[in-house]
Amino acid sequence: MDDVRVLQLLPLIADVSSSGKVLSLFHEVVAGLGADAGVFLSCLRDDATRTSFRSMWACDPAWAAEYASHQWFEYDPWLRYASSNAEPIRASDLACSSNEEIDFTRTAAQHGFTSALIAPAPSPVGLSRVGVLCLGSADPSRFDGENFPKLRVLARALAMELHHWIAQSMREELLQGVRLTDADLQLLRHEAAGHSSKLIGAAMNLEAKTIDCRFQRLNAKLGAPDRRTAVRIARLYGLL
Repeated sequence: MDDVRVLQLLPLIADVSSSGKVLSLFHEVVAGLGADAGVFLSCLRDDATRTSFRSMWACDPAWAAEYASHQWFEYDPWLRYASSNAEPIRASDLACSSNEEIDFTRTAAQHGFTSALIAPAPSPVGLSRVGVLCLGSADPSRFDGENFPKLRVLARALAMELHHWIAQSMREELLQGVRLTDADLQLLRHEAAGHSSKLIGAAMNLEAKTIDCRFQRLNAKLGAPDRRTAVRIARLYGLL
């Protein structure tokens, strides 16, 4: 493990502008950590029916394709673990809870994850945004031994940096995709503070009915059924 090189690379992730560049850094850090493969998964749930799933793959491309085609995210024990835990863990210490999870583990081993280190990436919005880094190796004992404490810390740092990068990327995509304006964001901040249309109108020198009309347009942009949901989406994407 080249921890000096890893510490040099980690701070660079936040300032990378393209997915290609961050993926290149990801590959290099995975190698520096002494792993053969790496995957980072980010799952954002806008509501009970809508989920945004992002991933980075520094491993066998066939594993990425199989993961998507079999919809393994529904039976991924590593993602499940990250949904309710913050501490990095060896995959060998994580018990599978179903036959589907056992199948997942066996399939992952065929693609470079015979042994694995799982590092969750918690977020301030709780279970609505979940991230997890999975480092893999064909060596069953790669993540055992005296280097594990240091590796656990570095893996956690990498998970958080990648999670932050993806969150920022999704935030910019939302801003550009739905064309939110500064006025839209101002409305959302007022709503988040619990202000009524009358109070918002007084602050903006507008009538309350005008504020209601503006919220209707804003809700349509975000695909939200109401103002409260619009604020929730804005928080999930880091706009507030």
